[in-house]
Amino acid sequence: MSMFRYYAAKSKGQALVPAKAIHTNFLRTGRINRQDDWVAEERRYLTEEEVAERTGKRLEKAGRKTHQRLNGFHRKIRFPEIIFHKTLATAPHLGYVHVTASKADFADHKDVTWGFYIANFSAEIGAESGDDIDAGKAVVLPAEPVAAGAGDSITEQAAREHFFHHVKPGYSRMYFAVAMKNAEGGENRRQVINRDIRDNGVLFRTADPKTALKNVLMLGARNAELRKIVEAIG
Repeated sequence: MSMFRYYAAKSKGQALVPAKAIHTNFLRTGRINRQDDWVAEERRYLTEEEVAERTGKRLEKAGRKTHQRLNGFHRKIRFPEIIFHKTLATAPHLGYVHVTASKADFADHKDVTWGFYIANFSAEIGAESGDDIDAGKAVVLPAEPVAAGAGDSITEQAAREHFFHHVKPGYSRMYFAVAMKNAEGGENRRQVINRDIRDNGVLFRTADPKTALKNVLMLGARNAELRKIVEAIG
């Protein structure tokens, strides 16, 4: 259950009465028209489902725009569009969106699957345990199926492990990539955080969109020539 209450903002389409007009009407009539004034009783509170739906649409819109920027950088660096989101149960105005996934080689590891995410909040990520919204459960990465035949570089499910901790309730922006691997055992194939690469599985985390773009492009660059081109980004 959400620990917040949400209400619909007044429509931007409604024209505001200029202060000068209010002053003029007062001099002319001796009355101040408060018809357009907002009062608490006029609030239309939103359900958690409505808030989550609005949040999801915004997140996926940001994800698609980011994916377009990634694929517009160089014709030899391409990423699949894998857009899905999840909102936080205790704060549905916050959430994160999966943008794309691919594979990359590291010094001691080859063909490492990774996923790139954008969150509209700030938090500690990748720890083994911690709190969500500074109290309560830790947040897990979303588990979303991917359509069959989308490609062997695409994760079928995101991790179910506790991942976000000490989530800040205010809006911000966080970009991060996580190494993934197939879970050991079990009948259903699913992806879990790959802690063989790093202790927390996080390949990078930043609040800077330009740094995030460069980092993802570096992960997608398959040879030294392409990496050199990406490195030239200011």
